[in-house]
Amino acid sequence: MKLITTIFIFFIINLFEFTMATTNDLNFNYVDKQGNYKKSSLREIISNEHPVFKPENNRYHIYHSFGCPFSTRVLITLKLKGLENCFDTSVVDYIVNKSVGWAFTSTTEGCTIDRVNNFKTVKEIYQLNDKNYNGRVTLPILFDKKTNVIVNTESSDIMRMLNSEFNQFSSFGKEKIDLYPKEYQDRINEINDFILPTINLGVYKCGSAENQQDYTEKFNILFDALERMEEILKRDRYLVGSDKITESDIKLFSTLIRFDAAYLQLFKCNKRQIKEFPMLSNYTRELYQMKEIQSTINFHHIKYWLFTFFDKVNPLKLVPIGPDLQWLNETHNRHLMSKYY
Repeated sequence: MKLITTIFIFFIINLFEFTMATTNDLNFNYVDKQGNYKKSSLREIISNEHPVFKPENNRYHIYHSFGCPFSTRVLITLKLKGLENCFDTSVVDYIVNKSVGWAFTSTTEGCTIDRVNNFKTVKEIYQLNDKNYNGRVTLPILFDKKTNVIVNTESSDIMRMLNSEFNQFSSFGKEKIDLYPKEYQDRINEINDFILPTINLGVYKCGSAENQQDYTEKFNILFDALERMEEILKRDRYLVGSDKITESDIKLFSTLIRFDAAYLQLFKCNKRQIKEFPMLSNYTRELYQMKEIQSTINFHHIKYWLFTFFDKVNPLKLVPIGPDLQWLNETHNRHLMSKYY
């Protein structure tokens, strides 16, 4: 009897440790303990020079979540490049089961089954590359239907590939946009390197702070960075000084569009709403009102994923009914800043 009791206690302790490890990894798996971004290890690049992964129409598939800002980056790029007919997609459930991670469902509005492999969970897709895979499971995923493996899970890489490697398949023809123009690449890289730790991850750092001092420090870094963006947008229509949207704008927008709806309350980023920044609010409205971009935004998925996924800061998983986001539909005047108007 004593032996049975000892075995039972050992089992419970190990189950608890496994559950906590899984939960913690799911809660804040974008950053390490020092607050640095954790890049994916699956980073093959599609190109004509690659021995296996070459640009082809309808060869690749994108797995994503409407809730996840890193997925939104990729979706916006896909839409702005006119590549909806070149790639098919699968959308995960916004309610994440902590025991299995991201999963697929056909019963929740806006979600789909796994349209390639008919798997139940995203982890099963990772295990196609490595049957013993037990690492981080993140989205988005760029998947090769021909070889049946993951190509890349790093959103920045996927954005660059969509921008440069599939132009011949764009429905926009000669009118297609370049989101990473050569003449602005240094400035784009500089902006990206600034907004990733301070804004894109800055909101999550506020939410993961473990004491008041840590929270205050992360809070101030976040809002100092937003003020810097506000100053840039007083001078220029878009972030890098170009009269055209670039990948830097997509990366910033993917955070801004979630800010008032979720980050402000969930992660206590409540110094100012985005709608209270004159330039940032006007800029956010302009981008949101582009039909290609607006089609990638699902506030129901965003709110339900964030407020139920990050249960470390919202243990009851209550999802706020508000706020009123009608300001996003108000008229903007960013076009008046254009150098060509």
